[in-house]
Amino acid sequence: MRIATWNVNSARARAERIGDWLDRSDIDVLAIQETKARDDQFPESVLTDRGYEVAHHGLSQWNGVAIASRVGLEDVRIGFPGQPGYGDPEEREARAIAATCGGVQVWSLYVPNGREIDHPHYAYKLRWLEALRAAGAASLAEDPEAQIAYVGDFNIAPQDDDVWDMAAFEGLTHVTEPERTAFGALVDAGFSEVVREYTPGPGVYTYWDYKALAFPKRRGMRIDFVLASPALRARVTGASIDREERKGKGASDHAPVIVALDSADSQPVDRPKK
Repeated sequence: MRIATWNVNSARARAERIGDWLDRSDIDVLAIQETKARDDQFPESVLTDRGYEVAHHGLSQWNGVAIASRVGLEDVRIGFPGQPGYGDPEEREARAIAATCGGVQVWSLYVPNGREIDHPHYAYKLRWLEALRAAGAASLAEDPEAQIAYVGDFNIAPQDDDVWDMAAFEGLTHVTEPERTAFGALVDAGFSEVVREYTPGPGVYTYWDYKALAFPKRRGMRIDFVLASPALRARVTGASIDREERKGKGASDHAPVIVALDSADSQPVDRPKK
């Protein structure tokens, strides 16, 4: 089974590219972030026409998360226990959705950006990550053999090698010690980051800003990850980052990240195309 995560930076703007990428990538489960669409605006047909079942959670033109699966899609969950909201009054944003796909509970996560270190959004980001850690730890305490994948745009570069130049990020979010500690707490709770060993750095990234020719100049960040529970970690057989998908007109500023699993018991479901 192959699971991918991709911040598409607008599903409507990227619908054709999403479909074309699925046609050539042999992906069983795709977790999507930053759909920038309400549920009624999400271009679901680009997925269902290719035999995928779809769950999407979007509330406005911001945020938005989805899961598309051709190996079954059950037990859809919107948000995780304790997920905090943002704003005044505080409202929970469309940043987390889960579904069981081929026996794996896949979470599509769009972690808050944080904006600036002294901004309320930064404190919100840290609260959000702590709540995710607590929810994950509780899930593994309840069932240590649970197969869980936390995948998505974490908006954190956990290591210095994960940014093109640490000096360029001085005083900025994504690289601060509290953010990195929060990411490390997820790992300490039992979730292994499974892509890095197959895509070692430095110079290996998943995101490149649209500005200042960041992509051709290789000025990127590694901020998109797949974190696997122990039982799922044991099934990982490979991983890759599709840097080629960042190229060309209309590309997202993120590249898809793919993980391959030993999936002898999980075969694609033969579904008629609409």
